[in-house]
Amino acid sequence: MILPIYIYGTEVLRHETREIDPLTEEGLAKLIDDMFETMYKADGVGLAAPQVGKSIRLFVIDADDLKDSFPETAGFKKAFINPSILEASEETVSMEEGCLSLPGLSESVTRPKWVSVRYQDSQGEWHEEKLEGFNARVFQHEFDHLEEVLFTDRVTPLRKQMIKGKLSKLSKGKVPASYRTISNK
Repeated sequence: MILPIYIYGTEVLRHETREIDPLTEEGLAKLIDDMFETMYKADGVGLAAPQVGKSIRLFVIDADDLKDSFPETAGFKKAFINPSILEASEETVSMEEGCLSLPGLSESVTRPKWVSVRYQDSQGEWHEEKLEGFNARVFQHEFDHLEEVLFTDRVTPLRKQMIKGKLSKLSKGKVPASYRTISNK
């Protein structure tokens, strides 16, 4: 089922998220399936639970379609439950980012080049791995959603001032999205 995506300015994007037990969380498998379906419909590569109105520590990523430009993304499709970042490189990379909760807006964001992460899968198994390149970027972007952070929080103060009007329009429900959204309007 395709879920509506919560837009910049909605409270759920700034709520604290809670850890879940993948083995006992009611409806988790369906929620993960619905999140992937919603993400595909909106042409995204990642989607966090707060973006669909759930304040839980869960996000999904499928970056496989980007493998021609970013070879490391080949086969990178997972649900990440209760994720954490264990270590991050001091070396950083800047790149344009967008977000399904901020449709029509993209800005340059500087992030660590690689991260070591820990997370559970839907069977409750813990995994640790090192993510590099675009995989590291999309993981960090989605992880930020679980920490009540949006990519616009990471842009320079000058750029933030320059996009203030766009953010105001988004928060008022003036959303140029081709998918179902929920806003504060």
